[in-house]
Amino acid sequence: MGESVIECVKQDGFIQITLNRPEALNALNDSLLDELESLLRRIEHDDKIKVGIITGHEKFFCVGADIKKLKEVSDALQVDPFSTKVQRVINLFEVIPKPFIAAISGAALGGGCEIALACDLRIASEDAIFGQPEINIGIIPGAGGTQRLPRTIGLTKAKEMLFTGGIIKADEALRIGLVNKVVQVGHVLEEAKKMARQISEKPAVAIKMTKMCLTEGLQMNLYQALAYELKCVEFLFATEDQKEGVNAFIEKRKPIFKGR
Repeated sequence: MGESVIECVKQDGFIQITLNRPEALNALNDSLLDELESLLRRIEHDDKIKVGIITGHEKFFCVGADIKKLKEVSDALQVDPFSTKVQRVINLFEVIPKPFIAAISGAALGGGCEIALACDLRIASEDAIFGQPEINIGIIPGAGGTQRLPRTIGLTKAKEMLFTGGIIKADEALRIGLVNKVVQVGHVLEEAKKMARQISEKPAVAIKMTKMCLTEGLQMNLYQALAYELKCVEFLFATEDQKEGVNAFIEKRKPIFKGR
């Protein structure tokens, strides 16, 4: 059994996932992806975990696919299994109906940027950098970069990043809406935990429904999405947390949500 390349710690209703391949700048390989997929699927079914944080080293988040792995690939039949796995695992951050926060220090490049894009919220350190540099080695992003990037920052800026393979700094990422917040070096995980605690105190079913409305609704036309939203609202009126929320508001006290 090899050394684990993923670390995780549960705290106060959320889990902190740390990528741990420092010798390769947290580059994505089969072992890291397998561990990450297994962990994410457990998180999906663990009702005690309401929010996930994914982070890396203080000097780098993730630099994308392991170039040594790519060098072994000589044709499409070889690239398909690995590329499919990368996309499948990164998609989990989006499809699991629990919020995920990317806490990013240093480089988030290629697949690292795509992990961040698949998360719901992104907090960056002042020294963070972002990019999809795949064009520089003759390929394109294959785990959401061509799709989630324009949906997040707009088509024009996404084209610039994808066509040039250019790198942007944290302040520019904040300006274009790629990240939610930029904090001082050394404080990114603290800020992510603060946000995770805030979200974990909210009614879990309503948070789940909110993420589902956002994720699924963006794949529908407006009126289909509005109908879907209404069904989710109707469902929530049958939950204990909805009744507790209303009663607490009327009684001017803090609600005690139980995730039911």
